[in-house]
Amino acid sequence: MSETLAWLPAADHPELLAPLVTSVVEQLTKDGHRVEVAAIDPSDADTEAFCARYGEPLGESANCVVVAGKRGGVLKYAACLVLATTRADINGLVRRHLDVRKVSFAPLDEVVAATGMAYGGVTPLGLPADWPVLIDAAVAAGESLVIGSGLRESKLRLGGSTLAALPTAEVLEGLGR
Repeated sequence: MSETLAWLPAADHPELLAPLVTSVVEQLTKDGHRVEVAAIDPSDADTEAFCARYGEPLGESANCVVVAGKRGGVLKYAACLVLATTRADINGLVRRHLDVRKVSFAPLDEVVAATGMAYGGVTPLGLPADWPVLIDAAVAAGESLVIGSGLRESKLRLGGSTLAALPTAEVLEGLGR
């Protein structure tokens, strides 16, 4: 039997959010978006373990991966958000969209240093302003999705339209395969 999560208004619980995520959540809430947070066991932060323990459907969880690509000596980062039942098409769609020769998962230490977020908890909320957030159309259409909070000890729940409203968000059809 799975454990039940206590979903709370995220803006009221900054202790459950990475520091850079807090101000984004406050702004989203001010703009009328509903963002909830739940405390979890950090050993179950990875999506499959989280869904198994807490009974959340994989199809209602979205994974955020950060990629890096270069062209002409210029390094570009981007966050890709896809449903947990899919994988981001980084070597095709993302590479072309970023206009880079080669793209790969960004080194963990660089992502943690740039975001202040924990590995396994990276979220599209609070990323550096020059990192586009590429969102699969299926994520943007989701009514209620679980994503990272920037920490391993909590998760956020929000709508896909909230994610699509992020200032650096770009919704891409076919990002998740």
